[in-house]
Amino acid sequence: MALPFDHIGDPTIWDQHKTAFLCSRKVPAAQVLKCYDWAIAMREAGQCVMLGAHSQLEKDVLHYLLKGTQPVVMVLARGMKRRLEHELDAEVRKGRLLIVAPFSPHITRVTSDTARYRNRFMLVHAQQVVVGHVQHDGLLTQELEHCSATIHHL
Repeated sequence: MALPFDHIGDPTIWDQHKTAFLCSRKVPAAQVLKCYDWAIAMREAGQCVMLGAHSQLEKDVLHYLLKGTQPVVMVLARGMKRRLEHELDAEVRKGRLLIVAPFSPHITRVTSDTARYRNRFMLVHAQQVVVGHVQHDGLLTQELEHCSATIHHL
């Protein structure tokens, strides 16, 4: 199956029911633990999670998810990476990690605009959305207002 965007990994993962994980960059400490617990629960339930893995919290959630065997979709806020970190490459080779880049390869840096577009992309393609934390005056608040998927706040 050919996906209409750049990707590395098993494209059949894209057909899975996907829960997008989104979170504002600034997160209260109490919410961090809730996000970790949620990631572990999703891993144990074998649920496919789609996330950006750009902020430290998203990287931590990805770390917890990759300890399992369920499929994971990582969406970049830039063009496709030329080289993958060893941990990511190993999961791609196992057939359980799909990395997608809805940008052309010449976009090599994450900006607030590319992050916003990545979040919109995830909201459009997710069947369900989980929000770890949202700042009421942040950009994520605006994006969530236009989301048609089911949204759950931790």
